[in-house]
Amino acid sequence: LLASGATILGQILALVALGLLVVSLLVAVVRPPWYIRVLHRVGIFRSARPNEIVRMGIGRTFQNIRLFRDMTALENVMVGQHSRMRAGLVDAALRLPRHTAEEKEVRETARRWLGYVGLRGRDDELARNLPYGDQRRLEIARALASQPKLLLLDEPTAGMNPSETGQMTGLFERIRTELGITVLLIEHDMRVVMGVSDRVTVLDHGEKIAEGSPDVVRADPRVIEAYLGTGAT
Repeated sequence: LLASGATILGQILALVALGLLVVSLLVAVVRPPWYIRVLHRVGIFRSARPNEIVRMGIGRTFQNIRLFRDMTALENVMVGQHSRMRAGLVDAALRLPRHTAEEKEVRETARRWLGYVGLRGRDDELARNLPYGDQRRLEIARALASQPKLLLLDEPTAGMNPSETGQMTGLFERIRTELGITVLLIEHDMRVVMGVSDRVTVLDHGEKIAEGSPDVVRADPRVIEAYLGTGAT
């Protein structure tokens, strides 16, 4: 189990629970001890509206892809920066220099994030025309554009083939090591969880049955029975 003083920032923390949505964490259905500590250490001490949560430093992706399908990849990532923009409605309506300069900066930042997740050169493609795996990457780029301290990923490898899954988990590791962002991974693919996570919490029918490092959790008899099968040992 995580000790109260354990270092949890800048790690990949996995929560294994079939059918559990990220929103469940935010409304206190399930709150592992390390989850509370992560929120406190990034400065979040209370419930908040979605726009406030983004400003506080939480970004997220969804179990079911929620892109703006008729907007380009670049425009989708630009939307992720909306909460950080300073120019107002009047600036935009009158095309004042402040708005023009900020819009240019936002576009360049969006292009950088597209490149970071492996979508360089796909700026002008409509989100709905991108392959499934690239749509998942686009969601992550949009979340990263909001400058999160904590990134919640809700079953980000669901529906992917092994090659796509490997590329995606490599991206998770880069986000952790290169950007120093804490990643909360909601996932039930145990190969993904065990391969990329620093800490794992496992639930079975809403009850916590194990928590600790991947090696500790992998060897837990209750986890083996519920998720891995007897052949895992």
